[in-house]
Amino acid sequence: MFTTIQHFVDHWKGTSDGTRRVLNALTQESLDEAVGEGHRNLKRMAWHIVTTIPEMAERTGLKLDGPKFDAPMPETIEEIREGYDSVAGSLGEQIEKDWSDADLAKEDDMYGEMWPRAKSLMVILEHEIHHRAQMTVLMRQAGLKVPGVFGPSKEEWANYDAPAPEI
Repeated sequence: MFTTIQHFVDHWKGTSDGTRRVLNALTQESLDEAVGEGHRNLKRMAWHIVTTIPEMAERTGLKLDGPKFDAPMPETIEEIREGYDSVAGSLGEQIEKDWSDADLAKEDDMYGEMWPRAKSLMVILEHEIHHRAQMTVLMRQAGLKVPGVFGPSKEEWANYDAPAPEI
């Protein structure tokens, strides 16, 4: 868990930059891609990432800019990107402005359990990473190039004059 605000902000910047790369690689045509009938498509998954940030953060008392948890899903990938930029930027800004390192130990009711804020921030981060990873599978299924997030993607190895890892 995080022990300083700066520790979280540094991790959040890396995580949100990676999510922006994934969102920027989506096309309007790819948004309907799903693993199968009855599963979330790329559009729903991307919007879930956007709206869950304020849903979780507001349980800790933060008031973020941008779409709220119950905001209707937009039609375009551009609106999803704008929503993400708003809530992701606001999260880092609000924490730096409103919290001190000591606030990371404060506990809030999170889904019927009392969590230290450091844990809540870790869950926000891990939740986003989890769904972003699911999105990369759907992106490949849709024929999109997947951007590197934690290191190069298969297609990016050539940029390092290296062969892609063996299959």
